[in-house]
Amino acid sequence: MIINKKELAAKALKVGKERIKFVKVRLDEIKDAITKQDIRDLVISGAITIKPVKGRKTNVKRKNRRGQGKVKKKVKKRKKEYVKITRKLRKHVKMLKEQGKITNEEKKQIRKEIRNKAFKSKSNLLLHIGEK
Repeated sequence: MIINKKELAAKALKVGKERIKFVKVRLDEIKDAITKQDIRDLVISGAITIKPVKGRKTNVKRKNRRGQGKVKKKVKKRKKEYVKITRKLRKHVKMLKEQGKITNEEKKQIRKEIRNKAFKSKSNLLLHIGEK
């Protein structure tokens, strides 16, 4: 019967059953209560108490910490740079092939390396070709 009263009190006071506590001396009054208004009156008189909310303290939110993983660069800008350098290097490789300084196989290999971003600049490409 007390369990049913706890449920009634929980609904009336809009809290969980675990938070409701009955004063043992005044159990007779609590048993007589049958409406939500009776329960509210008992809370005011002190026969029923509501325990405070148990719970974890809210964590203080971290403010504006940007690690490496949070830095977002513009993709469009990176793509433009890639297109610029790739076109420049491919044009230069084509010119070297026409002049006869590199063979067809070397040209294919260098173009693959250009696609894989192996060279940072035209001078870097020339240094690579000079080593071969």
